[in-house]
Amino acid sequence: MRRILLTVVFLSALPAALSAQEVAPPQPQHQALPAITVSTVGERVMRDRVIASGLVGAVELVQVQPLIEGQPIETLEAEVGDYVAEGEVLARLSLSTLELQKSQFTAALASARATIAQAEAQVLEAQASSDEAQRVSQRTAQLRQQGAASQAAADTAQAGAISANARVMVARQTLAAARAQVLLAEAQLANIELQRERTNVVAPVAGEIVERNAKIGAIAAAQGEPMFTLLRDAALELFADVPEQDLIRLKPGQTVLIRTLGADEPLIGSVRLVEPAIDTETRLGRARIAIERMERVRSGMFAEAEILIAERRTLAVPITAVGSGPEGSTVMRVSEGKVERRRVLTGIRDDGMVEIVEGLAPGDLVVTKAAAFVRPGDRINPVPAEPVN
Repeated sequence: MRRILLTVVFLSALPAALSAQEVAPPQPQHQALPAITVSTVGERVMRDRVIASGLVGAVELVQVQPLIEGQPIETLEAEVGDYVAEGEVLARLSLSTLELQKSQFTAALASARATIAQAEAQVLEAQASSDEAQRVSQRTAQLRQQGAASQAAADTAQAGAISANARVMVARQTLAAARAQVLLAEAQLANIELQRERTNVVAPVAGEIVERNAKIGAIAAAQGEPMFTLLRDAALELFADVPEQDLIRLKPGQTVLIRTLGADEPLIGSVRLVEPAIDTETRLGRARIAIERMERVRSGMFAEAEILIAERRTLAVPITAVGSGPEGSTVMRVSEGKVERRRVLTGIRDDGMVEIVEGLAPGDLVVTKAAAFVRPGDRINPVPAEPVN
């Protein structure tokens, strides 16, 4: 009887319990938000740089050739690697042939000067004879008018005066020719003296000798290889090949860091010249970069150049935080745990960071990786990224 009574009581309480469960509200459950790495928008120094490479070469090469030909080389006064001053003797040519020619022209000059003396004496003699013949002709003409001389005598005296004048002209022309011979001999002698001076092959400019082809005993000739090649003022520069899209951004005076193989630290340089032409095959242009410490490089050495276009302190975010779409560059900005898409204007890209020109403010949080699986309106658990030095 007691078991039956308990069963009836349980069955009668069951509908009330079921109705109580239906009326009670559901208990709230906490959903875990996704942890997404975010970066803080902050200021840093950004550098816009162009990377190029090329070979070190001479600013100007000067080739030294002999100024006279046909003379053998007697001595060499300079070697490769020597630094020579302007006008310094590099080689000496033989003087034997020129000394002989000088003796000949010296004798010719003396002979021409002696001829001048003879011609001057002939002019004086002819002039005196001409004056006497002129006086005789005048006296005979007066006597003819007085009837004291015949017409034949007057004609003879006049002819003598004319002939004497002609001899004066001839004598003067002979004197002029003698003087011309003196001038010619003096010019020939001066030319020989000039050639004697030019047997000393001198450096036209100051610089370092980088090549010597002259050999003792060889005949000097202006054709063929130069006797010496000088690196003017020992000045070297870097001929850097630059892509055409970067060439138009280069200007003379821009600072350059130059790195060479085996160097402990980069060299400092500056853009000296930007060549206007671009190679049609390689699509590369060329910039000539001056090097401050030229003693640390050699001609023909390979070097890399880092050309600084601009440098400024500005807002920046990781490059991975910036995405692109039809509307342009965008970032996923996080505000109070909620994600929103924000359009930005970017600038310099440097060392994994990108400059933000507009669209963000200092201290804003952005999703570090734009490709993360978040959409505008999502709520996330922002996890700060490690700071970038």
